[in-house]
Amino acid sequence: MSPVSDERLAAARLGIGGPVGSGKTALLERLIPALGNRGIEIAVITNDLVTAEDAERIRRSGLIDPSRVAAVEAGACPHTVIREDPTLNIEAAEELERRFPGVELILLESGGDNLASTFSRDLADFWMFVIDVAGGDDIPRKRGPGVIKADVLVINKSDLAPHVGVDLARMQTEALGVRGNRPVMTTNCRLGEGVEALVDIIEREVLFRL
Repeated sequence: MSPVSDERLAAARLGIGGPVGSGKTALLERLIPALGNRGIEIAVITNDLVTAEDAERIRRSGLIDPSRVAAVEAGACPHTVIREDPTLNIEAAEELERRFPGVELILLESGGDNLASTFSRDLADFWMFVIDVAGGDDIPRKRGPGVIKADVLVINKSDLAPHVGVDLARMQTEALGVRGNRPVMTTNCRLGEGVEALVDIIEREVLFRL
């Protein structure tokens, strides 16, 4: 049974942001079946600068009905359409809700951006920021708005830590420190590690609360 009340008229919206190459699309590809296995009806919006490359990747994946995947072309700095003026993404979300009245959760993947990227609360009810160990264990210490302000910080590609000289435990501890002990999750999307724990948070903090 879905955790979302029948009285809800609008789908919850979950933002997924982070730098280029941090693994946002790979995480999305893990979340889609994990959420579906729990009976949650979803749709997806991807953001790219001037292409629909990520949307096409998701459509071809076989993980979701391709008609439930929308693409937004930012045409400028990626954070513009998720923060300063999220109109295009809001319109895309509303169109998906009209086409699929039963949708409960819309996953919005930002285009790859820097550590300053954040989601407008007009667009996303809850958002994650994805970094990866290959980017360096000093990322939390840089205290970018994405790292600090996200509802959940995801440290991805945990399996690469020993190969790139990263002390993963220290990276996790420092991330918790700069975030005031708000959630920091570790994932390995190649193997699906940590994904179910993220879905637990989504159910508890996004679907049950809204």
